[in-house]
Amino acid sequence: MAREKFQTLTEQMFYILLCLQSECYGMDIMEKVRAMTGERVSVGPGTLYNLLESFVDAGMICETKVEGRRRSYLITATGIQALEAEYQRLMTLTADYRQYVIRNGGSSDESDKA
Repeated sequence: MAREKFQTLTEQMFYILLCLQSECYGMDIMEKVRAMTGERVSVGPGTLYNLLESFVDAGMICETKVEGRRRSYLITATGIQALEAEYQRLMTLTADYRQYVIRNGGSSDESDKA
């Protein structure tokens, strides 16, 4: 089921799972994603906690600690598989792009040829 629902990951999903290679609290995840991406990607609290709940339900992450309202999370083997599959998908896209650019004389943008 997790494989079907999370066939591809959004950037936010990808970076949340990447952060959870080590145990993190929700607020720490938001900070780590911003730092990891040079503030290019941010995750708001509503999005974060909805995704964390979905990831827990899918068995992709697990809660490791509960301290009052604070919960910490860690990626599971299922989550690692989803993260690796997404990485491989992105690498395939990159390879396809490069191959296309090489075949088309170094530019994938038609406006560059004008």
